[in-house]
Amino acid sequence: MTIAVTGTSGHLGRLVVESLLARGAAPADVVALARSTAKVADLAQRGVVVREADYDRPETLAPALDGVEVLVLVSGSAVGQRVRQHGAVIDAAKGAGVRRVVYTSAPHADTSPLILAPEHKATEELLAASGLTTTVLRNGWYTENYLPDVEQARETGEIVASVGDGRVASASRADYAEAAAVVALATDGAHDDAVHELTGDVAWDFDELARTVTELLGRPVTYRSVEPEEQREALLAAGLDEGTAGFLVALDADTRAGLLAETTGVLAGLIGRPTTPLADGLRKGLKG
Repeated sequence: MTIAVTGTSGHLGRLVVESLLARGAAPADVVALARSTAKVADLAQRGVVVREADYDRPETLAPALDGVEVLVLVSGSAVGQRVRQHGAVIDAAKGAGVRRVVYTSAPHADTSPLILAPEHKATEELLAASGLTTTVLRNGWYTENYLPDVEQARETGEIVASVGDGRVASASRADYAEAAAVVALATDGAHDDAVHELTGDVAWDFDELARTVTELLGRPVTYRSVEPEEQREALLAAGLDEGTAGFLVALDADTRAGLLAETTGVLAGLIGRPTTPLADGLRKGLKG
């Protein structure tokens, strides 16, 4: 069975390839798709098939998917462009005869007010309309998203956010990547047209985050809770543009509202082990 993975020059896509290989996929049966094949040349040296696939150049997509049976569609990172980009990949997959698409979505994408949800909801709708067999992995938050907070704390001794007492059930990218590999490798149909809500096992708050970072850095770190407008002004003062600052404040509002706090146990069930604890995920992320 030939499995292709998009975005393999990025963090999650690369980890999906590594997880496929670790779980026994033959390198020649894994196709690493990337906008720049030079960035994944080391995978080619290990026997993985490497092909160019650029979301913004649809003409690259059909050749990239030739002979592919299962496609892991890692959602793009260009907010505001993803529905168009994903649609091009879905069209190419359908034309190439791909049997199943595994898509990395967002928590409760079809119903959630999460700021990131609409593009994922639209992509899920495109997949449903395509007639392809699909597996939707609604990935929760990545622990690595908080590495900038660790670096801020290294300099200032503070983690500053407007999340209030909101909690986050994060897991490491490697956890989510392993789940994608498990699902992609399945041949029993158990995941056909399934939707999996994936979360970490433990929902932590920012006081716990500060204590964890204290241990990692070996210096006192505290969480300073601020109001959204204060956070926005600080981000603007730090040089961020209005759109980016507003987006980050909205993400904190989503956390404050509890949209990232759910723990489902599904991710641990798929990968056959507990999800990576917060401290371990941050420690590994700091090591790069």
